[in-house]
This record gives sequence, structure tokens and C-alpha cells, in this order.
Amino acid sequence: MDAAPTTATTTPGPTQSTYQTRVAEYWNAEENPVNLELGKIDDLYHHHYGVGDVDWSVLDDDPEPARRRDRVTAELHRLEQAQAELLARHLGPLSPTDRVFDAGCGRGGGSVVAHLRYGCHADGVTISRKQAEFANEQARKRDIDDKVRYHHRNMLDTGFRSGAYAASWNNESTMYVELELLFAEHARLLRRGGRYVTITGCYNDTYGRASREVSLINAHYICDIHPRSEYFRAMARNRLVPVRVVDLTAATVPYWELRKQADHLVTGIEDTFLSAYANGSFQYLMIVADRV
Repeated sequence: MDAAPTTATTTPGPTQSTYQTRVAEYWNAEENPVNLELGKIDDLYHHHYGVGDVDWSVLDDDPEPARRRDRVTAELHRLEQAQAELLARHLGPLSPTDRVFDAGCGRGGGSVVAHLRYGCHADGVTISRKQAEFANEQARKRDIDDKVRYHHRNMLDTGFRSGAYAASWNNESTMYVELELLFAEHARLLRRGGRYVTITGCYNDTYGRASREVSLINAHYICDIHPRSEYFRAMARNRLVPVRVVDLTAATVPYWELRKQADHLVTGIEDTFLSAYANGSFQYLMIVADRV
């Protein structure tokens, strides 16, 4: 296997199935304000949701509508940043000499958060060439591109060196791949005793099959949400032992309630998420596991 790269890579492109090609095309074309406008606040671009209590005063009337919109945007970004920090806290302890792997890195915010917290090296992987190029430009602007690099690769087959990473994660990207293949790659990349973390939406097995709401979310994002139980089965088959499981469903509902009222950022999927959380068919989990 190749060693973990010392420079960012965007060519050649990753090997992809027809479905993965569709996903790559989706994210290459994506210019959603709920991702871009929030990231412009501090150049931390995330592709996930948020957790925590909302400051509802941001919805107070303001004689300047643009100022109210800015307050709402900033509050949503604060909540998504809180989610990124929550994940990063569970990666450690890490040192500046350690290397971490961000699977499905999007526009790169999570890798930056981990680097700023621990000083570690980070390799982010995305199937979208456009995202990798954008994220690398952000790292150059921050002058951290010697330690934080993004690669146009398939997270199921990275080509990185086995055992090279002290920690790895997926932040709302597991629904685009087969869990068995994904966790096999994480287990290969992590050193013994390394830490894996995922924050993800999953459907509740006790509800039965995927609900109508889950099916609508799948169609909206061109993804395939997995049942909760499959995470634990696939981890067990790939030497990843959960050490902490946190149900973040109640913690993420306020984010969605605020986003529903952000007219300039709504995507039309907000009510579906809220209904799925309310009826119990969908859950938002953080799973922390050690590689044994």
C-alpha cells in the first residue's frame, strides 16, 4: 500500500460504481446556501447538521431584515460547529505527530476542527473533485496545508498505508456507502487501539422497515440510510468495538426547528426530518469505537 500522502491528491480519480458516480456528480454540482452561507462566517465549511440549545432571540423582529437573516445564519453555524467540536472531542487524546482520517470530508471543516484542537495531521477524502479542490484552497488560506490535506479518493479504497492513523471518523457520510466495506477500510487504516467516531442518522429497527420519511430523506440526498443495528453488526465484524453510544436526536431537533424558520436557507426537507424524529422512525446517533 502507498504511505499516507505527503501532498494533497486530486488525480487520478477514484474507482467508482455507477451509484458513486451519481453521488460525485451531485456534490460537484451542489451550491446549497445552507452549506455555503454558513461557512462564509469563519471559513469553516461543514456538511452536517447541528446540536444544542438554540438562542431563539435571533428570530426577534429587526427593522433590517438582512440583519435578522445574518443572526439566524450565525446561530445555525454555531450549532453545526458545536456538532463538529463534539465529534472532535471524542477522537483524542491525540498529539501533533498523530495523523487522522476524515472519511467523506465534504468541504473540509471537520479536518480543520480536529487539527486546530490537537495540532495533528489530517487527511480528508471526498469522492467530489470540486470539494477536494475547495477544501485544499481553504487549507492554503489558513496556512495549514502542510498538515491538513484533502484528496479526491474513494473512502472505501483510499490507498493510504495500513495502520497509519490514530483516529478516523465519518460525519454524516456513512449513508452513501456499504457499512461492511467502510468499516473494513477504517479498521485497516487505524492502528491498534485507534479511535473511530461516527455521527449519523439511522433508521430505528424497532419501528420496522424504513419509514416514509426516511425514504423521502434518501431521495432528497441520493443516499441510503442504514438501520441502527447494522452499524453495530458491521463494526463487530471489523474489529471496531463501541465504547460509547449517544442518542443525539433530542439535541438536534432545535437545529431543525430553527432551520425551518430560516426562509433564506430552507431546502424543503426540514419538516420531513422533524416528523421522522418525532415519530421515532429516525435517530441521530454518535458511536465511538476502538479498533482492537
